[in-house]
Amino acid sequence: MTHPFTVAVLGPGGTGGLLAALLSRSGHRVICLAREATADALRGGGITVHSPQFGDFTAPVEADTELREPVDACLITVKHTALDAALTRVPRSALGDALVVPLLNGVEHPAALRAAFRPDRVAPAVIRVESTRIAPGVIEHGSPFTEIDLAGDGVPRGRLEALADRLTAAGTTARVAGDETSALWAKMAFLAPFALLTTRYGVPLGEARTRHRAELEALVAESAAVGLACGASADPARALARYDAFPPAAKSSMQRDAEAGRPLELDAIGGALLRAAERYGVPVPVTARLVRELREAGH
Repeated sequence: MTHPFTVAVLGPGGTGGLLAALLSRSGHRVICLAREATADALRGGGITVHSPQFGDFTAPVEADTELREPVDACLITVKHTALDAALTRVPRSALGDALVVPLLNGVEHPAALRAAFRPDRVAPAVIRVESTRIAPGVIEHGSPFTEIDLAGDGVPRGRLEALADRLTAAGTTARVAGDETSALWAKMAFLAPFALLTTRYGVPLGEARTRHRAELEALVAESAAVGLACGASADPARALARYDAFPPAAKSSMQRDAEAGRPLELDAIGGALLRAAERYGVPVPVTARLVRELREAGH
């Protein structure tokens, strides 16, 4: 039996709140880092999850506005648009030997985190899940799966495997990925078409993958081509099969942000894809058009 971890979760929203609750239910000590009002709500009522995969349950967590002690791992689950402000809640001096595990969209954030923390403890991860915070401490998990790939080319593999084991025991499907670049670009190649298409047309995935099928296929091909140029493997057919397996009512987090009037991760997703395409001379006309149209719409 593995010993319990102490895990900090920076940003207990849809993704972070779900993982915090699962880890707590599995017997680990969880410290959620958030604004004072959210921290108060979590200290008083824990985190309640509604999920077809995990059932309905409430798990207790600790909460604070800042990390004040060493932990085994710090999961960074804020949106990219809030990353700089959120990192002030994690003083480098308090982390100790912790793994820093960003579960952010995009591919450019690991470099920034390695500049802020110990480079050999930054372990970029990707998560495939649909999970939404509907109120402080209340999480609606909609996807029938929660899959996590842990990476970090300079991180001791044993540290990654230990965290993957605990995440799997908590109910997710977690594994250590082969290499960081492939893991991040595999997520990007799936996420960018999903986010850009559903947000541009304001429709759930089921409608996007049928009515806008040609654009979806073009976006997948463009994302895969950029990923290959960056040194990642790519499988456009597998990506399309994943879209077809998703519940038709699924919405991307970018689309939900647009509907709620929140800032979009357009630059972290679409912008990063365009910058990488330009760097390697890969044509991405459909991606460029959708990003341009979203920006022209005020995003």
